[in-house]
Amino acid sequence: MSRPAVAIPEKLFFKIGEVCELAGVQAHVLRYWESEFPMLAPQKNRAGQRVYRKRDVEMALRIKELLYEDQYTIAGAKKRLTNELRGGGKLKVVGSEEDGQTETPSAELNGEGELFKTAPTPSYTRSVAPRTAEERQGLKQLASELRELLSLLEQETKGRTK
Repeated sequence: MSRPAVAIPEKLFFKIGEVCELAGVQAHVLRYWESEFPMLAPQKNRAGQRVYRKRDVEMALRIKELLYEDQYTIAGAKKRLTNELRGGGKLKVVGSEEDGQTETPSAELNGEGELFKTAPTPSYTRSVAPRTAEERQGLKQLASELRELLSLLEQETKGRTK
């Protein structure tokens, strides 16, 4: 079960309707995300219309992935994006297996010992790693177990500092 990669056209600016089509969300959703995520801040032209750059489109796609695919809350996605941007790391771009490319996801520990995936690269053509629902479920279970372990480690660390 994989979603198709999103190919962002080579343009300098995008109108809100174009971004909505690329991200698969409605305009009011994008405007709401702008109010919640400071890292999604399109410029406005002289007429007051939003003009999105390629990095804004990539950010909208990443926000959608965190909220819709990874099931983060707004607050959780905001924290995750802040950590990713602070870390400065990049997630490697991948294509489908038919393209002959393989996925090499990367993860890092931030300064507070939290594990997170790093941000997407500028040409956002990432495909989903698990090809089957079974693999995806297994990864979700593993992620849950890792979060639980991380929580236990944080509690132990806090216990030592008291």
